[in-house]
Amino acid sequence: MSDTLAITLRGVVKRYGSNTVLRGIDLDIRHGEVTCLIGPSGSGKSTLLRCMAFLEEHDAGLIRVAGDPLGFDAARNRLPQTEIARVRRNIGMVFQQFNLWPHMTALGNVAEGLRQVLRLPKRQAQERAMAHLTRVGLADRASYYPSQLSGGQQQRVAIARALAMDPKIVLFDEPTSSLDPELTGEVLNVMRSLADDGMTMVVVTHEIGFAAHVAQHLVFLDEGQVALEGRAGDVFAQPWHPRLRQFLETYLDRGASVLLG
Repeated sequence: MSDTLAITLRGVVKRYGSNTVLRGIDLDIRHGEVTCLIGPSGSGKSTLLRCMAFLEEHDAGLIRVAGDPLGFDAARNRLPQTEIARVRRNIGMVFQQFNLWPHMTALGNVAEGLRQVLRLPKRQAQERAMAHLTRVGLADRASYYPSQLSGGQQQRVAIARALAMDPKIVLFDEPTSSLDPELTGEVLNVMRSLADDGMTMVVVTHEIGFAAHVAQHLVFLDEGQVALEGRAGDVFAQPWHPRLRQFLETYLDRGASVLLG
C-alpha cells in the first residue's frame, strides 16, 4: 500500500438492523487532497464519514488510517481500545451542529481538548488555542461565549477546535448545512484556506460549487455505493451518470448551475 494514502476502505459494509446503508465501499483518500462526498439524502455519505472516524462501527470490510487498521483487523478481530484511540488521534471531525460548550468561551472550547486529552498545561493550551482561533479569523472573539457568536463564527470555532488537536486528516459532515446562506461563505473560505495549506480533508457537502472548484477527488454516492468517483473535472464532464444529473438539478441553488448549461 502506498504511503501516500491517508485512509483506505475495502469492502466496507454498515447495517442498521435489516437496512444496509453502505454496500461494500472501496475508497482511497490521499494525503494532501480534498475529497468531497456528494449524493442524494440517504445515500450513506454521513454514515461513511462516521465510519472513517469510528464513530460508527462498520459491520464488514477493513478501514485503515495511515496504514493502521481502525477498529478491527483484517480477520475481524476488534482491536484494543488503546490502539483504536491511537489511530483515531490522526482524525479531526467537524459536525453539522457546532457542539460547543455553552458555558465556555471560544478560547475555552478550543483549549479544553488540549488540556483534557493531550494534558497540556493551561497556559500552553490557551496559547495553542489562540493560534488556531487566529487561523480561522476569530482572535477578536476569543472571550465570547457561543451565544454571542453567529452560526458561522461558532462553526469556525469548531474547526479551530478540531485543528488544535493537530490531526493528519479532518472530516467535515455538512459543515454549512445549518447556516444561513450569508454565513456559509465565511466557513467555506476557511476550508479553502486549509485546502491551500495542504490539509487532508474529507467533506460531505451539498455545496456543489465548493466541491467542483476545491476538491481534487470527488465521490458520488447513491444507495450506499460509489456510483462515480475521480477528479472533479472528470466526474462533472458530460455525459453524466443519470443519477448525477438528477442530483445536480436538485441543487442548482447551491452552486451546481456552474456545471449545467
